[in-house]
Amino acid sequence: MHKKVKILMVDDQPENLLAQEAVLSPLEHTVVRASSGQEALSALNEDEFAVVLLAAQMSGMDGYETAAHIKRLSPTRDIPIIFVSNREMNSHATYRAYAAGAVDLVSRPYDSWVLRGKVTAFVDLHKVNMQLREQEAWLRVEEPTLLRQLSAHFVDAERQAHDLTGRLQGASPEVRATASRLEHALSELRQVLHGVLDPQDE
Repeated sequence: MHKKVKILMVDDQPENLLAQEAVLSPLEHTVVRASSGQEALSALNEDEFAVVLLAAQMSGMDGYETAAHIKRLSPTRDIPIIFVSNREMNSHATYRAYAAGAVDLVSRPYDSWVLRGKVTAFVDLHKVNMQLREQEAWLRVEEPTLLRQLSAHFVDAERQAHDLTGRLQGASPEVRATASRLEHALSELRQVLHGVLDPQDE
Protein backbone atom coordinates (compact mmCIF):
# COMPACT_ATOMS: atom_id res chain seq x y z
CA MET A 1 0.00 0.00 0.00
CA HIS A 2 1.27 3.49 -0.86
CA LYS A 3 2.04 5.23 2.41
CA LYS A 4 1.91 9.00 2.13
CA VAL A 5 4.52 11.18 3.79
CA LYS A 6 4.87 14.96 4.01
CA ILE A 7 7.22 17.11 1.94
CA LEU A 8 7.94 20.70 2.96
CA MET A 9 8.57 23.35 0.29
CA VAL A 10 9.98 26.70 1.40
CA ASP A 11 10.09 29.74 -0.89
CA ASP A 12 8.93 33.35 -0.67
CA GLN A 13 7.92 33.31 -4.36
CA PRO A 14 4.43 31.75 -4.75
CA GLU A 15 5.04 30.88 -8.41
CA ASN A 16 8.05 28.77 -7.44
CA LEU A 17 5.99 26.85 -4.90
CA LEU A 18 3.24 26.24 -7.45
CA ALA A 19 5.74 24.97 -10.01
CA GLN A 20 7.40 22.62 -7.51
CA GLU A 21 4.05 21.31 -6.31
CA ALA A 22 3.08 20.52 -9.90
CA VAL A 23 6.34 18.64 -10.42
CA LEU A 24 5.89 16.61 -7.22
CA SER A 25 2.16 15.90 -7.62
CA PRO A 26 2.69 12.57 -9.45
CA LEU A 27 4.39 11.23 -6.29
CA GLU A 28 1.03 11.50 -4.48
CA HIS A 29 2.50 12.63 -1.19
CA THR A 30 1.29 15.52 0.99
CA VAL A 31 3.07 18.73 0.00
CA VAL A 32 3.14 21.57 2.53
CA ARG A 33 4.07 25.13 1.54
CA ALA A 34 5.96 27.67 3.63
CA SER A 35 6.54 31.21 2.37
CA SER A 36 9.36 32.09 4.78
CA GLY A 37 12.06 30.54 6.90
CA GLN A 38 10.10 31.26 10.08
CA GLU A 39 6.98 29.64 8.66
CA ALA A 40 9.07 26.60 7.73
CA LEU A 41 10.43 26.28 11.28
CA SER A 42 6.89 26.46 12.67
CA ALA A 43 5.73 23.72 10.29
CA LEU A 44 8.68 21.51 11.22
CA ASN A 45 7.89 22.02 14.89
CA GLU A 46 4.33 20.79 14.38
CA ASP A 47 4.75 17.84 12.02
CA GLU A 48 7.16 15.26 10.60
CA PHE A 49 8.53 15.67 7.09
CA ALA A 50 10.49 13.33 4.85
CA VAL A 51 12.43 16.06 3.05
CA VAL A 52 12.61 19.86 2.78
CA LEU A 53 12.92 21.73 -0.53
CA LEU A 54 14.45 25.03 0.58
CA ALA A 55 14.93 28.13 -1.56
CA ALA A 56 18.44 29.52 -1.18
CA GLN A 57 17.44 33.10 -2.00
CA MET A 58 14.66 34.53 0.18
CA SER A 59 14.03 37.91 1.75
CA GLY A 60 14.44 38.12 5.51
CA MET A 61 15.67 34.73 6.74
CA ASP A 62 17.31 33.19 3.66
CA GLY A 63 17.78 29.50 2.96
CA TYR A 64 21.22 29.29 4.55
CA GLU A 65 20.01 30.73 7.85
CA THR A 66 16.85 28.62 7.77
CA ALA A 67 18.87 25.45 7.19
CA ALA A 68 21.20 26.33 10.05
CA HIS A 69 18.21 26.66 12.39
CA ILE A 70 16.79 23.33 11.21
CA LYS A 71 20.10 21.54 11.82
CA ARG A 72 20.55 23.17 15.22
CA LEU A 73 17.40 21.59 16.69
CA SER A 74 17.47 17.96 17.79
CA PRO A 75 14.00 16.96 16.46
CA THR A 76 14.75 18.31 12.95
CA ARG A 77 18.51 18.02 12.47
CA ASP A 78 18.28 14.74 10.54
CA ILE A 79 15.69 15.92 8.01
CA PRO A 80 17.36 16.06 4.57
CA ILE A 81 17.39 19.49 2.94
CA ILE A 82 17.55 20.02 -0.83
CA PHE A 83 18.57 23.59 -1.67
CA VAL A 84 16.78 25.10 -4.67
CA SER A 85 18.55 28.09 -6.24
CA ASN A 86 17.28 30.61 -8.79
CA ARG A 87 20.66 30.46 -10.53
CA GLU A 88 23.59 28.12 -10.96
CA MET A 89 25.45 28.06 -7.66
CA ASN A 90 29.15 28.92 -7.73
CA SER A 91 31.68 27.12 -5.53
CA HIS A 92 31.25 29.58 -2.66
CA ALA A 93 27.45 29.30 -2.66
CA THR A 94 27.71 25.51 -2.92
CA TYR A 95 30.06 25.43 0.07
CA ARG A 96 27.69 27.64 2.08
CA ALA A 97 24.75 25.36 1.25
CA TYR A 98 26.51 22.19 2.35
CA ALA A 99 27.96 23.92 5.41
CA ALA A 100 24.43 24.99 6.40
CA GLY A 101 23.21 21.39 6.21
CA ALA A 102 22.11 20.74 2.62
CA VAL A 103 22.37 17.17 1.33
CA ASP A 104 21.71 18.09 -2.31
CA LEU A 105 21.39 21.09 -4.63
CA VAL A 106 19.07 21.95 -7.53
CA SER A 107 19.21 25.04 -9.75
CA ARG A 108 16.40 26.49 -11.82
CA PRO A 109 15.48 25.69 -14.48
CA TYR A 110 15.61 22.11 -13.25
CA ASP A 111 14.60 18.88 -14.93
CA SER A 112 11.29 17.69 -13.45
CA TRP A 113 12.36 14.04 -13.58
CA VAL A 114 15.61 14.83 -11.77
CA LEU A 115 13.83 16.71 -8.98
CA ARG A 116 11.23 13.97 -8.54
CA GLY A 117 14.00 11.38 -8.48
CA LYS A 118 15.93 13.20 -5.75
CA VAL A 119 12.81 13.67 -3.63
CA THR A 120 11.76 10.04 -4.11
CA ALA A 121 15.16 8.82 -2.88
CA PHE A 122 14.82 10.78 0.36
CA VAL A 123 11.18 9.76 0.79
CA ASP A 124 12.27 6.11 0.48
CA LEU A 125 14.99 6.70 3.10
CA HIS A 126 12.39 8.26 5.39
CA LYS A 127 10.05 5.30 4.98
CA VAL A 128 12.83 2.86 5.84
CA ASN A 129 13.69 4.96 8.88
CA MET A 130 10.02 4.98 9.95
CA GLN A 131 9.94 1.21 9.58
CA LEU A 132 13.09 0.96 11.69
CA ARG A 133 11.55 3.05 14.49
CA GLU A 134 8.41 0.93 14.46
CA GLN A 135 10.47 -2.24 14.65
CA GLU A 136 12.51 -0.89 17.55
CA ALA A 137 9.25 -0.19 19.41
CA TRP A 138 8.08 -3.74 18.77
CA LEU A 139 11.38 -5.05 20.04
CA ARG A 140 10.84 -3.38 23.41
CA VAL A 141 7.34 -4.72 24.06
CA GLU A 142 6.57 -7.88 22.08
CA GLU A 143 6.97 -11.54 23.04
CA PRO A 144 9.88 -13.68 21.69
CA THR A 145 7.61 -15.35 19.11
CA LEU A 146 6.98 -11.95 17.52
CA LEU A 147 10.66 -11.05 17.76
CA ARG A 148 11.39 -13.76 15.21
CA GLN A 149 8.91 -12.13 12.85
CA LEU A 150 10.64 -8.82 13.53
CA SER A 151 13.96 -10.38 12.58
CA ALA A 152 12.54 -11.14 9.14
CA HIS A 153 11.38 -7.51 8.83
CA PHE A 154 14.90 -6.32 9.65
CA VAL A 155 16.35 -8.50 6.93
CA ASP A 156 13.87 -6.99 4.46
CA ALA A 157 14.57 -3.41 5.61
CA GLU A 158 18.33 -4.03 5.38
CA ARG A 159 17.90 -5.34 1.83
CA GLN A 160 15.85 -2.26 0.90
CA ALA A 161 18.50 0.03 2.37
CA HIS A 162 21.22 -1.83 0.43
CA ASP A 163 19.25 -1.48 -2.81
CA LEU A 164 18.66 2.19 -2.10
CA THR A 165 22.38 2.76 -1.50
CA GLY A 166 23.05 1.28 -4.93
CA ARG A 167 20.50 3.59 -6.54
CA LEU A 168 22.21 6.62 -4.99
CA GLN A 169 25.65 5.98 -6.48
CA GLY A 170 25.34 9.07 -8.68
CA ALA A 171 24.22 11.32 -5.81
CA SER A 172 26.37 13.66 -3.75
CA PRO A 173 28.82 12.26 -1.15
CA GLU A 174 26.57 13.51 1.65
CA VAL A 175 23.58 11.59 0.28
CA ARG A 176 25.59 8.40 -0.14
CA ALA A 177 27.00 8.76 3.37
CA THR A 178 23.47 9.11 4.81
CA ALA A 179 22.29 5.97 3.01
CA SER A 180 25.41 4.07 4.07
CA ARG A 181 24.91 5.04 7.73
CA LEU A 182 21.30 3.87 7.59
CA GLU A 183 22.30 0.55 6.04
CA HIS A 184 25.02 0.08 8.68
CA ALA A 185 22.59 0.90 11.52
CA LEU A 186 20.09 -1.64 10.20
CA SER A 187 22.80 -4.29 10.01
CA GLU A 188 23.93 -3.61 13.57
CA LEU A 189 20.37 -3.72 14.92
CA ARG A 190 19.68 -6.97 13.10
CA GLN A 191 22.78 -8.48 14.69
CA VAL A 192 21.67 -7.28 18.14
CA LEU A 193 18.25 -8.84 17.57
CA HIS A 194 19.88 -12.09 16.48
CA GLY A 195 21.85 -12.08 19.73
CA VAL A 196 18.63 -11.67 21.74
CA LEU A 197 16.93 -14.53 19.93
CA ASP A 198 19.92 -16.88 19.85
CA PRO A 199 22.29 -15.89 22.69
CA GLN A 200 24.15 -19.22 22.41
CA ASP A 201 25.54 -18.07 19.06
CA GLU A 202 27.28 -15.10 20.68
